[in-house]
Amino acid sequence: MRPELREKIIAVCDKKIAAKGPDVGLSFYAFFANKNDDPEMLMEAATWWIEQHQLDHFEKAHKIRAMVQQQL
Repeated sequence: MRPELREKIIAVCDKKIAAKGPDVGLSFYAFFANKNDDPEMLMEAATWWIEQHQLDHFEKAHKIRAMVQQQL
């Protein structure tokens, strides 16, 4: 996973957790604007989420953040 995507995922997870608490869920779409302005990064996130880790559509933000941080 490219560093920009990793940083973006961690930042979004931190923001969601701060706003809605530790049990907030999210999907990989949470890391992107409604307008698909970076299809390559979107596909990279989708591949990581769906193919590599076989995650459900919604997962806990703290789980995703921990998974991404472990890959550093």
